[in-house]
Amino acid sequence: MKEQLSQTGTRFKEFWQTRTKNQKSLLIGALILIVVLAAAISWAGSRTHYVPLYTNMTMQEAGEVKATLDGRGIANEVSADGTVVSVPERMVDDLKVSLAAEGIPRTGRIDYSTFSENMGFGTTENEFQLLERAALQTSLEDLIRNIDGISQAQVMITMAEESPWLAEEEGASTASVMVNVQPGASLDEAQVRSLYHLVAQSVPNLAVEDVVITDQMSRHLEFDSQDGSSTGTAYEQNRAVQRDIERDIQRELQQMLATIMGPNKAVVSVSTDIDFTQENRQEELVEPVDEDLNEGIAISVERITDIYEGLDPEDGDVPGTDEDDVPGFPGLVGGGAYGDSERIEERINNEVNRISRDIVESPYKIRDLGIQVMVEPPDPEDMNSLPQAQLNDIQALVSQIIRTSVDSEMTAEWDEQDIEERVLVSAMPFHGAPDMEEPGGGFSLWMIASGLLILIVALLVFLLVRKNKKEEVTETGFIQEEYELPPLEEREDESTTRRKQLEKLAREKPDQFSKLIRSWLSED
Repeated sequence: MKEQLSQTGTRFKEFWQTRTKNQKSLLIGALILIVVLAAAISWAGSRTHYVPLYTNMTMQEAGEVKATLDGRGIANEVSADGTVVSVPERMVDDLKVSLAAEGIPRTGRIDYSTFSENMGFGTTENEFQLLERAALQTSLEDLIRNIDGISQAQVMITMAEESPWLAEEEGASTASVMVNVQPGASLDEAQVRSLYHLVAQSVPNLAVEDVVITDQMSRHLEFDSQDGSSTGTAYEQNRAVQRDIERDIQRELQQMLATIMGPNKAVVSVSTDIDFTQENRQEELVEPVDEDLNEGIAISVERITDIYEGLDPEDGDVPGTDEDDVPGFPGLVGGGAYGDSERIEERINNEVNRISRDIVESPYKIRDLGIQVMVEPPDPEDMNSLPQAQLNDIQALVSQIIRTSVDSEMTAEWDEQDIEERVLVSAMPFHGAPDMEEPGGGFSLWMIASGLLILIVALLVFLLVRKNKKEEVTETGFIQEEYELPPLEEREDESTTRRKQLEKLAREKPDQFSKLIRSWLSED
């Protein structure tokens, strides 16, 4: 064993000493890469991959699920906001089935199945009303959560008390709703109206006016009745129109900036000044058919030409005028008239374009518009990561929106400086925006890194082995040319070996040889 180890060490030493410096570097680098790759694969293989078991849970539900998993000794992780519980991927399906069979999570939610499970003959009317109201609230919460853009909902209902007296009017019910809007989502007017009607129509004696809905940011979601002048004051209607215009401009600009900067990287604020004056006027216009000649179309033409030729005064007329003659008037002498006359009369009836207009101008004109844009740099810690050229592009984009949105009569009096004063674009890190839920990732990054390391190591080993083979072939041929191997000796048996050892001992050490002979003889 020692000889084998010694021979192996000698061979390795000879192999290492015959390598060049580049080959030694390649071998050391390949060894380090193999060790790192083995460690990375071992770490990735031993790491547990967690996937969500339940999402969008309340704190109470997440606590109950975690307590159950901890009691069973199952590893689990809870997200930072406490709404997602994750377990190892191989166990997620079995846990969903087993927990559902046990009715977990059960956090005291009361639905209509409670009546069949817990109702008995001893239930009082007050207990029944409490259970009915709780079941109604739970059902409404489940319905509201199904609306796109809403993750959670809480409903509080106050039922109208029935009066024992017939003469008294029955009271009105009230309802308060708080919804959690998903990050990056927003509720439009149609969704808000559907929320109000959904709650109002589900509770007896509940009018839309008695429903209050807010989001998780304590912002009131107002109900737009769309009934014109029949409901609400003129101010409320004008304010609703102004909010719609501002919201439309904000949404369009937000979508464009999300394409440029990425999602949740820009915040837009819009303020408007709207002219609600409505003008009704009637116009009667007469325009020529031929605008170049400023003429209409001739529909009738009448020309009258009257020519008169009289006698020459030299043919018998007496110079001068009589007492009864009118100076300059052709007289009649000898049955004839003196002088010539010509009269031309032309009557043309032209038809023109007659335009009658009843104009009702829109009562909503944007007289002024201000837009403020806040953008977050790609690296929130480095403000220089957002180039100034990109801020200038956003400034130009917002300026163009102002030019096209404001009434042309107002923008005609503005110059470039006036438009720039109505735009504010600044860069700053965001701290109050809700975090988007990160999707659960696997080992894709580690798989890519491991694959690259394997390729690099395989390439290095291939090149090294190929180069070593070439060198071994060259060295082997050189040795065969210089040295000749001695002829193989015949294998000796044990007796021949002993005989040669005795002969050698007799020649070199005769005293010891004689003692050895005496000992053999004494034994015999």
